[in-house]
Amino acid sequence: MRRKTLRGAWLLLLICGLLVSAVAVGCAKKEGAPGGQQAVKEIVIGYNAPLSGPAAEYGRDVTNGVEMAINEINEAGGITVGNQKYKFRLEKLDHRADPNQAVANARRLREQFNARIIFDPVFTCIAPQLKINEEKGNEFLMMAYTSTPLVDKTGNKLMVSITPPFLGYLYGFVDAAWEEGWRKIGMVVTAGAYGEEWRKLFKEAWEKKGGTITADQPANYYTQTDFSAQLTAVLATKPDALLIGGPSGPTALVIEQARNLGFKGGFILVDQAKMDYIIDVSLKGKMDLMGTTVGVGPFTNYPSEGAQSFVKKYREKYNVYPTWEAALNYTAMHALAKAMVKAGTVEDVYAIRAAFEQVLPMERNKYPTDCVGILKAGRMFIPNTVGIIRNGQYTSPRTLVWWAKTEDEFKKFKEMMNAPDLAKWFPIKEYLE
Repeated sequence: MRRKTLRGAWLLLLICGLLVSAVAVGCAKKEGAPGGQQAVKEIVIGYNAPLSGPAAEYGRDVTNGVEMAINEINEAGGITVGNQKYKFRLEKLDHRADPNQAVANARRLREQFNARIIFDPVFTCIAPQLKINEEKGNEFLMMAYTSTPLVDKTGNKLMVSITPPFLGYLYGFVDAAWEEGWRKIGMVVTAGAYGEEWRKLFKEAWEKKGGTITADQPANYYTQTDFSAQLTAVLATKPDALLIGGPSGPTALVIEQARNLGFKGGFILVDQAKMDYIIDVSLKGKMDLMGTTVGVGPFTNYPSEGAQSFVKKYREKYNVYPTWEAALNYTAMHALAKAMVKAGTVEDVYAIRAAFEQVLPMERNKYPTDCVGILKAGRMFIPNTVGIIRNGQYTSPRTLVWWAKTEDEFKKFKEMMNAPDLAKWFPIKEYLE
């Protein structure tokens, strides 16, 4: 009787063991990992931008760049951090260029979607988010597409700024405008912190050069489509050229309305407005409306293997015009993925931010835009590209290396760039101190 009892106990233990094994295998399969391997996890990237209204095209260009990079990374198998595989998912919210909505969206992205990375391309919306992104327990890394130097002075330890500072454009544009013989400038620039800083610093630089600002009439390029009141007031002061700009679409309206009001002078475009997009998309190829224009050099003409490869892929995928916004954010998203791998974490945003200093420069000609380093404050080393339209033709762009402290440093960085022959040493003292 005792032998039968022992045999029954062993049989029961064997059955239980088989059941435990079956449950373990079933759980592994349920997790989506064949053969019991670890399942691929998801990293949510937040995108907080104007996706409706007059600046919707601008917001679309930025998100396309981030999305295109994410798709490429995922299609290549994602990233591996430690022994864990990850893929990315982009979660987009529309803040309509409203700072209050931007903050509400950021909190939602962090709390509801667990997004520890948020991209935003509007400084007036980025600024209030930089007041909340270091809150303990709710930290997120701000991927800020803004050229305003104010962002570099915030002291925020969780920010990466993914465009060159507009001071390089501003000083470069002042020199180019002076060479064109312009002495009197009227301003109709977008309202908000970014526009205010542009107008203030341009006025200081222009007057220091010996020029005159005849009038200053800001306008809200994110909500307005009729700029005739501001233009009429400025044109009455007889300027040689106008400093204008905000997102490219509304800037094209300003150009058309200025010409309709009889203005025959030149234009200087703030860096947010892209002359190639304005001509090819907004103005349907009407180059004659531009006259002589100083602005950001056209991305589609940038003579590098990485840029031209991106232009081709981007057109095929989105069937829209390739812009600096798309290209720079594409490069930044790839840099972010590399930083996560280098940091060995997808959650510790302080470690991810620190790792940017180790993954840069990005490989020459593999990516569409130069990115060869980063400041402690978070600004990436990306050159300013200054272009001029004259007599219906683009002139050769000037690529300004603003961060190099010495000529030897300039030579070192020049060799890392996609188009080194265009590079010019253009140190900006505000970033060398």
